[in-house]
Amino acid sequence: MDTYLKIEGLAKRFDAKDQEHPVTVLDGLDFSCAKGSFITIVGANGCGKSTLLRIIAGLEEQSRGTISLAGKPLDRRTTRLGMVFQEHALYPWRTALENIETGLEFTGMSAAKRREAAMEYIQAFDLEKFASAYPDELSGGMRQRVAIARALVVNPDLVLMDEPFSSLDSQTRNKMQRFLLDVWSSRGDTVVFVTHSVDEAVYLSDEILVMSPPPARIADVVRVDLPRPRDRTSLKANAIRKQILDMLENRANGVTVPETASEAPVGSQ
Repeated sequence: MDTYLKIEGLAKRFDAKDQEHPVTVLDGLDFSCAKGSFITIVGANGCGKSTLLRIIAGLEEQSRGTISLAGKPLDRRTTRLGMVFQEHALYPWRTALENIETGLEFTGMSAAKRREAAMEYIQAFDLEKFASAYPDELSGGMRQRVAIARALVVNPDLVLMDEPFSSLDSQTRNKMQRFLLDVWSSRGDTVVFVTHSVDEAVYLSDEILVMSPPPARIADVVRVDLPRPRDRTSLKANAIRKQILDMLENRANGVTVPETASEAPVGSQ
């Protein structure tokens, strides 16, 4: 595997106001992935999944450790990062088209070119009838499509997604997962995706990273060797789901899992 994104020894400590009881959320976290891969991170509430994504995005500063992209230290001044949040984070005073354009406003692109590029995504994401609609006039799935388009329109080097579908109903969520995979397979983006849903992780991912309770590290890595499109109810998908749920439960209960348990791909037999 040619490493694209590499994180080494990453730690994050939040100092308490009294300076006597600092909280270490991440401690010596390491992982790497290849270009064009779809990586999903799962773990218990409060283990630092979102903190990790915010550090990669530059919204939080790590206490120690390094992040590199394509063999060079990650420079957020020159690296194009696409971020999709749990809440769509759209500007309520801007239309769907104008929200998508937002991602290009800091690139120096002319207004006419921004509009042209945003319209391409409006058409590709089947939002033509809603280009002039404001966020409160859109369904949850449409709002997230706009948010994804806004992240991708800048042609990012890395796409970060923090539980983007958690607020959607199950039917819409499944539809958005299929939509995201269609977009990803056609573009070849490198995606780091955070979710609480093991089912979602198994359906979407090339690899699933299981975080330990805090102070968190990457405790297990599961490669999902299942062909796409995937059958959520297949015996192999269920086996992977059970493996990950067992890992999460064991880690939560302080049970040590042999390192070799996570090295072999599941689903390839």
